Amino acid sequence: MQKSRGHILWVDDEIHHLKPHILFLEDKGYTLSQAANGQDGIALSEKNDYDLLLLDQSMPGMDGLETLAELKKIRTTMPVIMITKTEDEWLMDEAITGQVEQFLIKPVNPSQIFMACKQTLEQIKLREQKATSDYLKEFQEIDMRLRDDLSADDWGKLYDRLVDWQIKFDKYKDTGLGSILEEQIQTCNREFSHFIESNYENWMKTNNRPTLSPDIVSKYVQPILERNKKVCLLVVDCMRHDHFKAMMDLLEPFFNIDIDYKFSLLPTATPYSRNAIFSGLYPDEMVKKYPQQARDMEKHAASLNQHEKQFLIDQLKKYGLGNKRVHYHKIWAVEEGKKFQNRIKDYIQQDVLALVVNFVDILAHKSSQMDVLKEMVPDESGYRTAVRSWLEHSWLLQVLKKLSENNFTVIMTSDHGSIRVQHDVMVSADREASSGVRYKFGRNLNTKEKNALVIKEPEKYRLPSFGPQPSYIVAKDDSYFVYPNQAHKYQAKFKNSFQHGGISMEEMMVPVAIMKGRG
Repeated sequence: MQKSRGHILWVDDEIHHLKPHILFLEDKGYTLSQAANGQDGIALSEKNDYDLLLLDQSMPGMDGLETLAELKKIRTTMPVIMITKTEDEWLMDEAITGQVEQFLIKPVNPSQIFMACKQTLEQIKLREQKATSDYLKEFQEIDMRLRDDLSADDWGKLYDRLVDWQIKFDKYKDTGLGSILEEQIQTCNREFSHFIESNYENWMKTNNRPTLSPDIVSKYVQPILERNKKVCLLVVDCMRHDHFKAMMDLLEPFFNIDIDYKFSLLPTATPYSRNAIFSGLYPDEMVKKYPQQARDMEKHAASLNQHEKQFLIDQLKKYGLGNKRVHYHKIWAVEEGKKFQNRIKDYIQQDVLALVVNFVDILAHKSSQMDVLKEMVPDESGYRTAVRSWLEHSWLLQVLKKLSENNFTVIMTSDHGSIRVQHDVMVSADREASSGVRYKFGRNLNTKEKNALVIKEPEKYRLPSFGPQPSYIVAKDDSYFVYPNQAHKYQAKFKNSFQHGGISMEEMMVPVAIMKGRG
């Protein structure tokens, strides 16, 4: 039996008059399902996967555009050919914004319908085939590159290429190459861990190193302020490089965007990497200059980022910019974001707007705790989709539009990313050790060095020392720490969840987007 060229759903209130068209398409190798109204079309779409939708606009009850809106909620990527009796431009505009691939005007003959179906479906398949061919070629190139002695910039370029493929395969899920790409990223992460182990300690001693968390303000914010321009430092907690790439098309209408990257400090967690952005200091310098921060970290305080505004003000003073007006705002919930949006006219009067947004970090942590989020964010692709959808419908996008209109330059970055953890690693520690899943500090920490960076001399890594004989352990690749007596509990809770604190490309190589408002 010949394989179907594609399964088509045709929704038309006069479907009984279209038998010749249907027979013609079936003779050409397509499989057809039929619905005489929008409600029936939606019901069929909920039960079946279709490759293409043929949709009549002029239907009684639920018309074509209304049907399209509901069907797109169910099958977001299903291509659509709309058929109508009218040539009204407004209708075409509405249809195009509703993601219609082609627009046909009645009357249409069977050959017209066939050519439209062929063009739409086979164009997609050709693009998928091209993507498959290109990736298989690049797979070999990346595999060969891993055998070289890669620099930090080399790793930045390699990770960027992998992210581009991730986003492309989000569109072409049927290629089946997503799992191969995932395995290649795992291989790259193992090599990346070796790279960090070999180089990170030296980075702490010299300026001959890549951009790190403490460099963000001096490298990106200071030059803008010295030109007497307004700047917004936007830190989206836990935002990864692939998250930004997935959101970029939402921002491009309002900003000219250049993307750079930085390496997050170890451990890739707020007390170290985010506080370093605002203070411009390494963690060991930070706790010496700010004793209260040291006490918060040592006692595992509920909030470890209470002093960021003061950090930033002091850092700007160090660069001779103490006269600049600074507003700092940290936003946890939607209601806070909307309040901030409503007062944006006041905030844009400042020279420096520092904004911390916690949604992505909350999403990562809560996805391991709530079944509904586990369903929404089951994998990397789901995570990207959720983050993009959040920005698209959020108060933040409206704020960014306003900043663009007022000629702000937005430095959009993150303190660290996250990784979906897969492999549990046994660890032993005393009761005073910190409780992190991807990193721990305290006394008497023991684990396999194959799976973790063991730091017995914190000062060499610019980390604070708390108590006698302090040490740190930082998980590599996609590992997470479990205690032997609670292994099953931790496995059930954390396996396949998104965590941070460790060493991986996703956690350490975060974007720095320089976004200049179009005014």
